[in-house]
Amino acid sequence: MTSRNYALDVFRGMTVLFMILVNNPGSWEHSFSPLQHAAWHGCTPTDLVFPFFLFAVGNSLAFSFSKFQQHSVQYFLRKTLTRTALIFLIGLFLNASPFFTWQDQSLVLKIWENLRIMGVLQRIALCYFLASFIIYYTKSSSKVFKMSFIILILYWIFTANFGGLDPYSLQNFIGNTFDHAILGTSHLYRGEGVPFDPEGLLSTIAATCNVLFGYYFALNIKKQPLDTASFSQLLLIACGLVFIGFIWNYSMPINKKIWTSSYAVLTSGLAAIGFLALHYIFEIKMLTKSWGRYFDYFGTNPLFIFVLSGVLPRVLGLIRWQNGYHELSLKPQYTSPMPWFAHQIQILLNNYLNLASFIYAFILVCLYGLIAFWLYKRKIYIKI
Repeated sequence: MTSRNYALDVFRGMTVLFMILVNNPGSWEHSFSPLQHAAWHGCTPTDLVFPFFLFAVGNSLAFSFSKFQQHSVQYFLRKTLTRTALIFLIGLFLNASPFFTWQDQSLVLKIWENLRIMGVLQRIALCYFLASFIIYYTKSSSKVFKMSFIILILYWIFTANFGGLDPYSLQNFIGNTFDHAILGTSHLYRGEGVPFDPEGLLSTIAATCNVLFGYYFALNIKKQPLDTASFSQLLLIACGLVFIGFIWNYSMPINKKIWTSSYAVLTSGLAAIGFLALHYIFEIKMLTKSWGRYFDYFGTNPLFIFVLSGVLPRVLGLIRWQNGYHELSLKPQYTSPMPWFAHQIQILLNNYLNLASFIYAFILVCLYGLIAFWLYKRKIYIKI
């Protein structure tokens, strides 16, 4: 087994591609239901994206962590803390970008007092940090697997007993208390209509288990070439996680926004099945890799492509022009390049607005795919 795993790159690339697809619809109001998050409890295909990426982070740790064990503790601490800080700061940069906003007819500096502190990259950074320490000091894959369940059981007990009458509701989730106290109300996400962060601090601990499960499966693949029996055993464990997730749902509902234990186990099992299937195709059966090449382009520069997909629309949003007037106030109405382009597709497919929204997102995926392809062909790998 080489240090680079093609199945991992394809798996990671698929995840980033789908992440861009669901994060950039032509219209948030008109989108196919599988491309939307569950309103609260439940799980849609879109709700699989983030946990799958965290699972891939764990996969990567299995293929790269051995170098830490060959150096001193100081080397491990320096590398881990540096990477954690960089990813977290890039996430803050993404939240703050493009640093300016339109106010009437002028560009003004954003109000930093309301800057959201957490986000997708910030959660990835913290999960990477916590998982790295657990892996480094636990060492055994079986112990990492057991530790994952211990964390999720403790998370279940804690949230169930300190969250009020309905501990898994938006109002009573105990994680809100931590976020309000530590991060501050003004620095939380408000997409739910109230200050609540779906990438909050307490639920990040549960999300770390997706990284740990990813490490467990990849390390068992990396240890030695898999025969049919050992591969079947890993697949059985993955299916077992899915089953446990569904059973756990009856006590702790599957919920992405508070990252319940049932959700962490279910999505880890599904991610493991997907990863094992790709490993079987590419690494065991050695079937042609050509059909997975496009996903490989995304998988070799995943964080850069993800950040670019977040920054580019915001920067282009600073370019605007007048596009009529508001009917009631008669104030000028403005548009910018990407909303204008999405609107043109809606005009062409006026009776199929969901399809128009999807086509817009698909075109953006193709655009970022070209950038990923250009980087891949020039062997430019932007790593953190």
